[in-house]
Amino acid sequence: MSILVVGSVAYDTLETPEGRREDILGGAATHFSTAASFFTDVHLVGVVGDDFQDEHVEFLKGRGINLAGLEVVTNGKTFRWSGHYLNDLNQAETRQTDLGVFADFDPKLSEGDKERPYLFLANIHPSLQLKVLEQMKAPRLTAMDTMNLWIDTTRDELQKVIERVDMIFVNDAEARALSGRGNVTLAARRIMEWGPKTVVIKRGEYGALVYQGDMVFFSPAMPMERVVDPTGAGDTFAGGFMGYVAKAGSTGTGDLKRAAVLGGVMASFQVEDFGLDRMRRLTHEEIDGRFAEFSELASFDRSPVFSK
Repeated sequence: MSILVVGSVAYDTLETPEGRREDILGGAATHFSTAASFFTDVHLVGVVGDDFQDEHVEFLKGRGINLAGLEVVTNGKTFRWSGHYLNDLNQAETRQTDLGVFADFDPKLSEGDKERPYLFLANIHPSLQLKVLEQMKAPRLTAMDTMNLWIDTTRDELQKVIERVDMIFVNDAEARALSGRGNVTLAARRIMEWGPKTVVIKRGEYGALVYQGDMVFFSPAMPMERVVDPTGAGDTFAGGFMGYVAKAGSTGTGDLKRAAVLGGVMASFQVEDFGLDRMRRLTHEEIDGRFAEFSELASFDRSPVFSK
C-alpha cells in the first residue's frame, strides 16, 4: 500500500570527522521517502526552488518515488541547511539555515493524495501538519515526527496534531519534554493517553523502543565501527519502519517489531556514507542480510537458569 509523506526536501552542507560535503541532497521527506521506497510506493509532497538539480529529480524518480506533489517555485531557492558533527556524532551543530521557498510552503494535496492509505507527517510546523490532516479523507494510518523547537514554541498546535494521529516518532528528550515525565516509559504512556496508539522512541546508536497498548519492544542498533554521516538517520529509520508497515498492511505486534528492526537496518546503512550515497547502491539482498544480523544481536538461550 502506498505512503504519502509531506515534509522538507533540501540541500545540506555538512562536515564530519570523515570529511566535508556541500549542497548534497537532504531533507526529512527525502530521507524518509528513499528508505520507504525499498518496501512500498511513496508519494512525496514538498517544495523546492528553481535551483533543484535534475539529477536529484532523476534519483528520486529512479527509486520509484512519485514527485507529482513536489512543487517547483521559480525565482526561488531550495531550503538549505549547513552544520557539522565535529564535536559529537550524535548531535549536529547548525551553522546556517536558509529556508528559501520552504518558508512559504503551503501543502495542497491532490485528490489522489487525499486518499492515500498511509500518511507520514515529517518534521514540519504543526500548523502545516494540521492542514494536511484536514485534507485527508480516510487514511488507514497516520504518523508524525516532530522536534523540540515545536514543543517549545507551538505546543498548543502540536498537541492538536498529536491527538489526531495514530503513531508518533520522537527521541528520548522530545518524549520527556512533551510529557513532562522523566522516565521514557512513563512518557510514552502519557503520550498514548492523548490519542496515538503507538509511540516510537528513537534512541540513535542505542536502538529504539516501541510502545503499543501494554506491549513494549526494544530494537537494538547495529554496533557500527565507522559512522560517516549521521544526517537523516532518524528520518531513514522512520522510512524503513513505515515502509514495512505499509508493505505488511498491519500494525499487529509482530509486524511492529519487524518494522522497528527494519528501521534500524535502514538507518545503519544510511550512516555509512555521506547524504544518500549509500542508499544509491543499496540492494534488497543487503537489507535481508543485515536484517538477519540484527536478529542475532538479541538472540540468546531462553532455557531456565534455575531448574526446580
